[in-house]
Amino acid sequence: MKIAVVGTGVAGAYLMNRLTSEHQVEAFEMRSEKNWYTVCAWGTSQPFIRDLVKKAGFEFDDYVLHKGKKMLVDLGDEMLEIPLKGLVTYDKHRLTHDMIKDKKVHWGSQVKEANGDLRDFDMVVDATGLHRSLLPALKEDIVIPSLEYQVKSKELPYDDFIIKPYPHVTGYWWYFPLGDGTAHVGAGDLRGSYRGELDAFVKKYNCEVVRRMGRPVRVTPPKHCEPFFDGKVVGVGESIGTVYPMLGEGIIPSMQCVNLLVENLGDREEYRREVLEHFEVYSKVYDFVKSKIEGRFRLWRMLPTLLGIYWYMHSNTERYGLETRLSDFYKIVTRL
Repeated sequence: MKIAVVGTGVAGAYLMNRLTSEHQVEAFEMRSEKNWYTVCAWGTSQPFIRDLVKKAGFEFDDYVLHKGKKMLVDLGDEMLEIPLKGLVTYDKHRLTHDMIKDKKVHWGSQVKEANGDLRDFDMVVDATGLHRSLLPALKEDIVIPSLEYQVKSKELPYDDFIIKPYPHVTGYWWYFPLGDGTAHVGAGDLRGSYRGELDAFVKKYNCEVVRRMGRPVRVTPPKHCEPFFDGKVVGVGESIGTVYPMLGEGIIPSMQCVNLLVENLGDREEYRREVLEHFEVYSKVYDFVKSKIEGRFRLWRMLPTLLGIYWYMHSNTERYGLETRLSDFYKIVTRL
Protein backbone atom coordinates (compact mmCIF):
# COMPACT_ATOMS: atom_id res chain seq x y z
CA MET A 1 0.00 0.00 0.00
CA LYS A 2 1.22 3.51 -0.83
CA ILE A 3 0.62 5.73 2.21
CA ALA A 4 1.06 9.48 2.64
CA VAL A 5 1.53 10.77 6.20
CA VAL A 6 0.71 14.46 6.47
CA GLY A 7 2.43 15.97 9.51
CA THR A 8 5.66 14.90 11.22
CA GLY A 9 4.88 15.50 14.88
CA VAL A 10 4.75 12.66 17.40
CA ALA A 11 1.90 10.79 15.66
CA GLY A 12 3.24 11.15 12.13
CA ALA A 13 6.84 10.31 13.00
CA TYR A 14 5.83 7.32 15.11
CA LEU A 15 3.49 6.02 12.41
CA MET A 16 6.28 6.06 9.82
CA ASN A 17 8.25 3.69 12.03
CA ARG A 18 5.33 1.43 12.86
CA LEU A 19 4.31 0.69 9.28
CA THR A 20 6.08 -2.35 7.88
CA SER A 21 8.40 -2.28 4.87
CA GLU A 22 5.68 -3.81 2.70
CA HIS A 23 4.17 -0.32 2.52
CA GLN A 24 5.58 2.61 0.59
CA VAL A 25 5.40 5.54 3.01
CA GLU A 26 6.12 9.21 2.41
CA ALA A 27 5.63 12.18 4.76
CA PHE A 28 4.53 15.70 3.94
CA GLU A 29 5.49 18.49 6.35
CA MET A 30 4.32 22.10 5.98
CA ARG A 31 7.44 23.57 7.61
CA SER A 32 10.86 23.61 6.03
CA GLU A 33 13.43 21.20 7.44
CA LYS A 34 15.35 24.17 8.85
CA ASN A 35 12.30 25.49 10.73
CA TRP A 36 10.90 22.14 11.86
CA TYR A 37 10.76 21.77 15.64
CA THR A 38 8.57 19.79 18.00
CA VAL A 39 6.59 21.79 20.51
CA CYS A 40 4.96 21.47 23.94
CA ALA A 41 6.33 20.14 27.22
CA TRP A 42 8.41 17.00 27.15
CA GLY A 43 6.95 15.12 30.13
CA THR A 44 5.80 11.50 30.00
CA SER A 45 5.84 8.20 31.88
CA GLN A 46 9.11 6.34 31.30
CA PRO A 47 7.88 2.84 32.30
CA PHE A 48 4.86 3.07 30.00
CA ILE A 49 6.27 4.79 26.94
CA ARG A 50 9.39 2.61 26.87
CA ASP A 51 7.58 -0.31 25.19
CA LEU A 52 5.76 1.99 22.75
CA VAL A 53 9.03 3.54 21.60
CA LYS A 54 10.70 0.12 21.35
CA LYS A 55 8.02 -0.93 18.84
CA ALA A 56 9.32 1.88 16.62
CA GLY A 57 12.89 0.59 16.94
CA PHE A 58 14.24 3.07 19.51
CA GLU A 59 15.38 2.96 23.13
CA PHE A 60 13.46 5.57 25.11
CA ASP A 61 15.96 5.57 27.99
CA ASP A 62 18.56 7.10 25.65
CA TYR A 63 16.47 10.29 25.49
CA VAL A 64 15.60 10.83 29.18
CA LEU A 65 16.67 14.21 30.61
CA HIS A 66 15.22 14.34 34.13
CA LYS A 67 13.64 11.70 36.37
CA GLY A 68 11.02 13.18 38.67
CA LYS A 69 10.49 12.29 42.31
CA LYS A 70 7.59 14.57 43.18
CA MET A 71 5.22 17.03 41.55
CA LEU A 72 4.06 20.09 43.45
CA VAL A 73 0.51 21.26 42.68
CA ASP A 74 -0.05 24.87 43.72
CA LEU A 75 -3.70 25.38 44.69
CA GLY A 76 -3.05 28.89 45.97
CA ASP A 77 -3.90 28.26 49.61
CA GLU A 78 -2.20 24.86 49.71
CA MET A 79 0.66 23.07 47.98
CA LEU A 80 0.04 19.41 47.24
CA GLU A 81 2.99 17.05 46.85
CA ILE A 82 2.24 14.22 44.43
CA PRO A 83 4.61 11.22 44.52
CA LEU A 84 5.88 10.38 41.05
CA LYS A 85 6.16 6.86 39.69
CA GLY A 86 8.20 7.25 36.53
CA LEU A 87 7.34 10.73 35.25
CA VAL A 88 10.31 12.10 33.32
CA THR A 89 11.23 14.78 30.84
CA TYR A 90 12.89 13.59 27.67
CA ASP A 91 14.38 15.06 24.51
CA LYS A 92 11.18 14.96 22.49
CA HIS A 93 12.64 16.88 19.59
CA ARG A 94 15.67 14.60 19.22
CA LEU A 95 13.59 11.42 19.41
CA THR A 96 11.04 12.67 16.90
CA HIS A 97 13.84 13.85 14.62
CA ASP A 98 15.54 10.46 14.84
CA MET A 99 12.26 8.81 13.85
CA ILE A 100 12.08 10.75 10.57
CA LYS A 101 15.72 11.41 9.64
CA ASP A 102 16.02 8.37 7.38
CA LYS A 103 12.50 8.62 5.97
CA LYS A 104 11.23 10.26 2.82
CA VAL A 105 9.87 13.64 3.87
CA HIS A 106 8.59 16.35 1.53
CA TRP A 107 9.50 19.51 3.45
CA GLY A 108 7.56 22.75 3.00
CA SER A 109 4.49 20.97 1.61
CA GLN A 110 1.25 22.84 2.28
CA VAL A 111 -1.18 19.94 1.84
CA LYS A 112 -4.83 21.00 2.03
CA GLU A 113 -6.58 18.17 0.19
CA ALA A 114 -6.07 14.50 -0.58
CA ASN A 115 -6.14 15.05 -4.32
CA GLY A 116 -3.46 16.90 -6.26
CA ASP A 117 -0.01 15.81 -5.06
CA LEU A 118 -1.53 12.93 -3.08
CA ARG A 119 -3.80 11.51 -5.76
CA ASP A 120 -1.53 8.49 -6.36
CA PHE A 121 -1.59 7.37 -2.70
CA ASP A 122 -3.90 4.59 -1.52
CA MET A 123 -4.24 6.10 1.96
CA VAL A 124 -3.62 9.58 3.30
CA VAL A 125 -3.12 9.94 7.07
CA ASP A 126 -4.04 13.26 8.66
CA ALA A 127 -1.46 13.63 11.44
CA THR A 128 -1.65 17.44 11.40
CA GLY A 129 -2.79 17.63 15.01
CA LEU A 130 -4.75 20.75 15.88
CA HIS A 131 -4.97 21.84 12.23
CA ARG A 132 -6.89 18.72 11.16
CA SER A 133 -6.05 19.94 7.67
CA LEU A 134 -7.57 17.13 5.62
CA LEU A 135 -10.59 16.13 7.69
CA PRO A 136 -13.92 18.00 7.92
CA ALA A 137 -14.13 20.84 10.46
CA LEU A 138 -15.47 19.94 13.90
CA LYS A 139 -18.88 21.10 15.09
CA GLU A 140 -17.73 21.17 18.70
CA ASP A 141 -14.16 21.98 19.65
CA ILE A 142 -12.35 23.34 22.70
CA VAL A 143 -8.85 24.57 22.00
CA ILE A 144 -6.55 25.83 24.76
CA PRO A 145 -4.01 28.53 23.77
CA SER A 146 -0.58 27.77 25.21
CA LEU A 147 2.89 29.25 25.32
CA GLU A 148 6.15 27.68 26.49
CA TYR A 149 9.67 28.93 27.02
CA GLN A 150 12.76 26.76 27.16
CA VAL A 151 14.91 28.63 29.67
CA LYS A 152 18.41 28.43 31.09
CA SER A 153 19.60 29.94 34.35
CA LYS A 154 21.76 29.30 37.40
CA GLU A 155 18.92 30.66 39.54
CA LEU A 156 16.08 28.31 38.62
CA PRO A 157 13.90 27.95 41.74
CA TYR A 158 12.71 24.34 41.45
CA ASP A 159 14.42 20.99 41.10
CA ASP A 160 11.36 18.98 40.10
CA PHE A 161 7.95 19.24 38.45
CA ILE A 162 5.47 21.90 39.53
CA ILE A 163 2.10 22.91 38.13
CA LYS A 164 -0.38 25.64 39.07
CA PRO A 165 -3.93 25.03 37.83
CA TYR A 166 -6.02 28.05 36.86
CA PRO A 167 -9.51 28.61 38.31
CA HIS A 168 -12.35 26.59 36.77
CA VAL A 169 -9.82 24.11 35.31
CA THR A 170 -9.31 26.30 32.23
CA GLY A 171 -5.62 25.32 32.08
CA TYR A 172 -2.45 25.41 34.15
CA TRP A 173 1.04 26.86 34.48
CA TRP A 174 3.90 24.36 34.46
CA TYR A 175 7.59 23.98 35.21
CA PHE A 176 9.35 20.88 33.82
CA PRO A 177 13.10 20.45 34.58
CA LEU A 178 15.34 19.42 31.69
CA GLY A 179 18.62 19.18 33.61
CA ASP A 180 21.84 21.21 33.47
CA GLY A 181 20.17 24.42 34.58
CA THR A 182 17.48 24.30 31.90
CA ALA A 183 13.71 23.87 32.08
CA HIS A 184 10.45 24.30 30.23
CA VAL A 185 8.22 26.98 31.71
CA GLY A 186 4.85 27.24 30.08
CA ALA A 187 1.15 27.75 30.46
CA GLY A 188 -2.04 26.94 28.68
CA ASP A 189 -5.30 28.63 29.56
CA LEU A 190 -8.60 29.05 27.77
CA ARG A 191 -8.92 32.63 29.03
CA GLY A 192 -5.28 33.65 28.54
CA SER A 193 -4.67 34.24 32.26
CA TYR A 194 -1.01 33.39 31.87
CA ARG A 195 -0.14 36.44 29.78
CA GLY A 196 2.88 38.10 31.36
CA GLU A 197 3.53 35.27 33.83
CA LEU A 198 6.24 33.66 31.75
CA ASP A 199 8.09 36.92 31.13
CA ALA A 200 7.86 37.73 34.84
CA PHE A 201 9.42 34.35 35.63
CA VAL A 202 12.23 34.96 33.13
CA LYS A 203 12.97 38.36 34.65
CA LYS A 204 12.78 37.20 38.27
CA TYR A 205 15.20 34.31 37.81
CA ASN A 206 17.54 35.90 35.26
CA CYS A 207 16.72 33.36 32.59
CA GLU A 208 18.07 33.14 29.09
CA VAL A 209 15.20 32.22 26.81
CA VAL A 210 16.60 29.50 24.55
CA ARG A 211 13.39 29.06 22.57
CA ARG A 212 9.80 30.32 22.58
CA MET A 213 7.09 27.95 21.42
CA GLY A 214 3.39 28.61 21.14
CA ARG A 215 0.57 26.42 19.92
CA PRO A 216 -3.03 25.72 20.97
CA VAL A 217 -3.95 22.28 22.26
CA ARG A 218 -7.18 20.47 21.39
CA VAL A 219 -8.89 18.92 24.44
CA THR A 220 -12.01 17.78 22.58
CA PRO A 221 -12.12 13.96 22.88
CA PRO A 222 -12.51 11.48 20.00
CA LYS A 223 -16.23 11.14 20.70
CA HIS A 224 -16.67 14.73 19.47
CA CYS A 225 -14.00 14.59 16.75
CA GLU A 226 -15.74 12.45 14.19
CA PRO A 227 -15.47 11.76 11.36
CA PHE A 228 -12.12 9.98 11.74
CA PHE A 229 -11.98 9.34 7.99
CA ASP A 230 -13.16 11.03 4.82
CA GLY A 231 -12.60 9.36 1.47
CA LYS A 232 -9.07 7.95 1.56
CA VAL A 233 -8.08 10.25 4.44
CA VAL A 234 -7.77 8.74 7.93
CA GLY A 235 -7.08 10.80 11.04
CA VAL A 236 -4.70 9.86 13.84
CA GLY A 237 -3.55 11.46 17.10
CA GLU A 238 -4.60 14.97 18.07
CA SER A 239 -6.41 15.48 14.76
CA ILE A 240 -9.07 13.13 16.17
CA GLY A 241 -8.82 14.27 19.79
CA THR A 242 -6.37 11.96 21.54
CA VAL A 243 -5.28 14.47 24.18
CA TYR A 244 -6.14 13.84 27.84
CA PRO A 245 -8.38 16.88 28.55
CA MET A 246 -7.42 17.58 32.16
CA LEU A 247 -3.66 17.41 31.58
CA GLY A 248 -3.32 18.43 27.93
CA GLU A 249 -1.15 15.33 27.54
CA GLY A 250 -1.00 13.78 24.09
CA ILE A 251 2.33 12.02 23.55
CA ILE A 252 1.41 8.53 24.75
CA PRO A 253 -2.21 8.79 23.48
CA SER A 254 -0.96 9.68 19.99
CA MET A 255 1.28 6.62 19.94
CA GLN A 256 -1.53 4.42 21.21
CA CYS A 257 -3.82 5.78 18.48
CA VAL A 258 -1.15 5.05 15.87
CA ASN A 259 -0.94 1.45 17.04
CA LEU A 260 -4.73 1.09 16.76
CA LEU A 261 -4.51 2.35 13.19
CA VAL A 262 -1.67 -0.01 12.30
CA GLU A 263 -3.56 -2.96 13.78
CA ASN A 264 -6.68 -2.07 11.77
CA LEU A 265 -5.13 -0.69 8.60
CA GLY A 266 -7.61 -2.53 6.38
CA ASP A 267 -10.70 -2.02 8.55
CA ARG A 268 -11.63 1.61 9.20
CA GLU A 269 -14.84 0.84 11.07
CA GLU A 270 -12.96 -1.39 13.50
CA TYR A 271 -10.33 1.34 13.91
CA ARG A 272 -13.10 3.84 14.72
CA ARG A 273 -14.70 1.45 17.21
CA GLU A 274 -11.42 0.73 19.01
CA VAL A 275 -10.47 4.42 19.19
CA LEU A 276 -13.83 5.34 20.74
CA GLU A 277 -13.57 2.45 23.20
CA HIS A 278 -9.94 3.07 24.16
CA PHE A 279 -10.43 6.81 24.75
CA GLU A 280 -13.93 6.59 26.27
CA VAL A 281 -12.75 7.99 29.61
CA TYR A 282 -11.56 11.15 27.83
CA SER A 283 -15.22 12.02 27.22
CA LYS A 284 -15.90 11.84 30.96
CA VAL A 285 -12.95 14.10 31.70
CA TYR A 286 -14.08 16.48 28.95
CA ASP A 287 -17.59 16.67 30.44
CA PHE A 288 -16.11 17.55 33.83
CA VAL A 289 -13.75 20.18 32.40
CA LYS A 290 -16.51 21.70 30.30
CA SER A 291 -18.86 21.91 33.29
CA LYS A 292 -16.16 23.80 35.20
CA ILE A 293 -15.46 26.17 32.31
CA GLU A 294 -19.15 26.91 31.82
CA GLY A 295 -19.80 27.41 35.55
CA ARG A 296 -22.35 24.60 35.88
CA PHE A 297 -20.29 22.15 37.94
CA ARG A 298 -22.23 20.54 40.78
CA LEU A 299 -20.40 17.97 42.87
CA TRP A 300 -23.42 15.78 43.54
CA ARG A 301 -24.35 15.71 39.85
CA MET A 302 -20.80 14.99 38.68
CA LEU A 303 -19.94 12.51 41.43
CA PRO A 304 -20.32 9.30 39.34
CA THR A 305 -18.22 10.85 36.56
CA LEU A 306 -15.55 12.04 39.00
CA LEU A 307 -15.35 8.65 40.70
CA GLY A 308 -14.87 7.04 37.29
CA ILE A 309 -12.07 9.49 36.43
CA TYR A 310 -10.40 9.00 39.80
CA TRP A 311 -10.49 5.21 39.56
CA TYR A 312 -9.11 5.38 36.02
CA MET A 313 -6.17 7.56 37.12
CA HIS A 314 -5.60 5.55 40.31
CA SER A 315 -5.59 2.29 38.36
CA ASN A 316 -3.15 3.62 35.77
CA THR A 317 -0.26 4.82 37.92
CA GLU A 318 2.35 3.50 35.49
CA ARG A 319 0.53 5.03 32.52
CA TYR A 320 0.64 8.56 33.98
CA GLY A 321 3.80 8.21 36.04
CA LEU A 322 2.24 9.59 39.21
CA GLU A 323 0.30 8.43 42.23
CA THR A 324 -3.34 9.54 42.29
CA ARG A 325 -4.66 9.85 45.83
CA LEU A 326 -8.35 10.42 46.53
CA SER A 327 -7.70 13.31 48.94
CA ASP A 328 -5.57 15.17 46.37
CA PHE A 329 -8.05 14.47 43.59
CA TYR A 330 -10.94 15.79 45.69
CA LYS A 331 -9.10 19.01 46.52
CA ILE A 332 -8.21 19.66 42.90
CA VAL A 333 -11.72 19.13 41.49
CA THR A 334 -13.58 21.01 44.23
CA ARG A 335 -11.33 24.00 44.97
CA LEU A 336 -10.66 25.14 41.45
